[in-house]
Amino acid sequence: MRMRDTFIKPMHREGIRFVAIFAVVTLGLFLLSDLLGWIGVGLTIWCYYFFRDPVRFPPARPGVIVSPADGIVSLIEEAVPPAELGMPDVPLTRISVFMNVFNCHVNRSPVAGEVASLAYRPGKFFNASLDKASADNERNSLCIRMDDGRDLAVVQIAGLVARRIVCFVKPGDRLQTGERFGLIRFGSRLDVYLPVGVMPLVSIGQTMVAGETVLADLLSPPQGG
Repeated sequence: MRMRDTFIKPMHREGIRFVAIFAVVTLGLFLLSDLLGWIGVGLTIWCYYFFRDPVRFPPARPGVIVSPADGIVSLIEEAVPPAELGMPDVPLTRISVFMNVFNCHVNRSPVAGEVASLAYRPGKFFNASLDKASADNERNSLCIRMDDGRDLAVVQIAGLVARRIVCFVKPGDRLQTGERFGLIRFGSRLDVYLPVGVMPLVSIGQTMVAGETVLADLLSPPQGG
């Protein structure tokens, strides 16, 4: 790997206009003050870095469920998936990954499968690290049906600063493990609802890498087995 590739990452197209806006504002700041201008340069670089879209390499072994987001595991608990997905009203293990404004915000599919349903629901903008964010905040939910017929839900949740959830897929689309399916601008959270009986392989506070860190293994013995 070249040294340049360590520090310079490709940027997702969703970030182009935001970086352009930051750059124009920075030029105006230089007209007022060199100090303000250099602050603008720093913010423009941060904006570019926020929308970075690095190449990721999902694990090659079958049956793994990977993290859909960079960030920190903030919650692991039993919860019912969002009602709008039409999944059974049964509590599942929910793993929440909180992204701060310095994390990469491109979201990736935890598993391979077909998008069985997709539903957007407007809501509030509580801090995404809070438990009530799953129920009350603006969200976009996907149900992914795997080849073995089991369903997995992944939910994009807006946060205190985030005001725009972007989703690139629609029902009927086929996703591969680690494939990009959306992003959330400026701080947010993703919830993954594991299939019945699947145990998490991560713990609260653990750092996640989207598309690479294994959350759970579908081929592991079920809970209580």
